[in-house]
Amino acid sequence: MSNAEEKPKIVIICGPTGIGKTSVAIDIAGTVNGEIISADSMQIFRHMDIGTAKPSPVELAKSRHHMIDIVNPDEHFDAALFSEIAHNKVLKLDKRSIVPIVAGGT
Repeated sequence: MSNAEEKPKIVIICGPTGIGKTSVAIDIAGTVNGEIISADSMQIFRHMDIGTAKPSPVELAKSRHHMIDIVNPDEHFDAALFSEIAHNKVLKLDKRSIVPIVAGGT
């Protein structure tokens, strides 16, 4: 990307757990043809549903979510890999004219 005009436009919603980021992200996604990319460090792990505030099945049905339940807890995963995968998701969504909505607190 050579200039700011080529960079994808994204929406970022951040803050502490339990303040309604997911609900706001779902509302925005429905309004702007968007999909949600979770930026939560624990929601990436499968089988870790308690204490991670993952979106409910109803919330997941309302809007497509990415970066949730993508690795097992015993697999290697770090911030660099997270960044690479999330960045690629942003680019793919933008290419399809879907607004990437990044939501999370960590």
